[in-house]
Amino acid sequence: MGVADPVLVVDFGAQYAQLIARRVREAHVYSEIVPHTITAAEMAARKPSGVILSGGPKSVNVESAPLLDPAIYDIGVPVLGICYGAQLIARQLGGRVDNTGQGEYGRTTLTLTSNGPAPSVLFGSVPPEFDVWMSHFDAIAAPALGFRVTALTAAVPVAALEDPRRGIYGVQFHPEVAHTYGGQEILKAFLYDVCGCRPAWTMTSVIEASVEAIRAQVGGERVICGLSGGVDSAVAAALVHKAVGDRLTCVFVDTGLLRAGEADQVEATFREQFNVDLVHVKAADRFLGALDDVVDPERKRKIIGETFIRVFEEAAADLGEARFLVQGTLYPDIIESGTKDAAKIKSHHNVGGLPDDMQFELVEPLRNLFKDEVRAVGEELGLPEEIVWRQPFPGPGLAVRIVGTVTAERVGILQAADAIVTEEIRRAGLYRELWQSFAVLPVVRTVGVMGDERTYAYPIIIRAVTSDDAMTADWARLPNDVLERLSSRIINEVPGINRVAYDITSKPPGTIEWE
Repeated sequence: MGVADPVLVVDFGAQYAQLIARRVREAHVYSEIVPHTITAAEMAARKPSGVILSGGPKSVNVESAPLLDPAIYDIGVPVLGICYGAQLIARQLGGRVDNTGQGEYGRTTLTLTSNGPAPSVLFGSVPPEFDVWMSHFDAIAAPALGFRVTALTAAVPVAALEDPRRGIYGVQFHPEVAHTYGGQEILKAFLYDVCGCRPAWTMTSVIEASVEAIRAQVGGERVICGLSGGVDSAVAAALVHKAVGDRLTCVFVDTGLLRAGEADQVEATFREQFNVDLVHVKAADRFLGALDDVVDPERKRKIIGETFIRVFEEAAADLGEARFLVQGTLYPDIIESGTKDAAKIKSHHNVGGLPDDMQFELVEPLRNLFKDEVRAVGEELGLPEEIVWRQPFPGPGLAVRIVGTVTAERVGILQAADAIVTEEIRRAGLYRELWQSFAVLPVVRTVGVMGDERTYAYPIIIRAVTSDDAMTADWARLPNDVLERLSSRIINEVPGINRVAYDITSKPPGTIEWE
């Protein structure tokens, strides 16, 4: 799916580069992240409507500082520099950036100046003084010729600068961060009033563009999709089905390691609601057999990945006329790949690991979207809430939530306990507030007393975390009454369980999953 006239976010290694791109999209303007090594010719070829330079961890004055091709300032495209980006603009165009010995971190009061014949177009919707979020040590000491200072703080004389004639703007603070008052309005002013963008990036336009691109790619040929039941592959399948109709066949491999009722839900959604040609491969015995007596989690993952590949290849072989394979690759996957030619990425896929020598041509309709945008597309396409808002689930399934050897009995126990966790979290209205909430089954026995008799059964560990991106996570402070219901129900309703514990470890030092 190609999008004309994007706003390009140049990444200088900032933790906020993705956030900037997301904020631009929240203004209904399409954005993409590009490396700082992009040349002026490469950028001009993309025909951007605007360029935003991100912050970065380095000083612009050190020898190894990442730079921008200076010819980019002369291609006639508006530029906004944020933090490091603003300092780079000043330094590359003839200004001065100094280490003042006094940095600014966190909430800072910004004061607009009255320099020039008219107020800055960026600050038309904010008061003369307001709080912003700062994170810098160096500071712009003197702007380049042709620039005027539009804001300052108590610590730095140049907190914002601009040369409207050239369409170049810089702000030392972070408008993309929620702590900056009016930050989104400042970004909108740059996008709408400076770049001339229209708020046309909507989920309806995404779907229309995707359908057109899919049809152009596959023509009249058949397409297959490795459907996992997760939100990414489900939305990708629904989008491709809208484009090609009955020329799509979905292959759903039931590993026997899915959540309770998941296979039935996938089948009902795609076979009945969307009338998709669905091949349901029931391979639980094969997977459990391959995992017999395996304890090491890395071996589990490799065995499951290899088995999935073989089962999928066998199923796909029966559909030999299909040349195109649908994947639910997302935009963060492409960013993290670090490659300039994202079409060749093999490390990010949603079908369990495909061999390098595969003969399929990939169809990746979500490759320009973030996770929240994928969910919005799913809702627009009519996918049920249970799939669109499903929490992340590990590729190897429940095998890595059973800490020890995997058996059919233990899978059944964990499925039952996990279903209670999901039900009670939903009942408490917390499901969409949590990144993940699930049950873990350690293969150990604990002593208990039930009905005046001694028991020797398994414990269940409940894990619930909050996160934005799974890179870091905090354990969720679930209400005591919710924890009490979870414990009571699991012990009373799941045979083989006599104890429930709650994991209060954040990431780091722990991980979200136990294995």
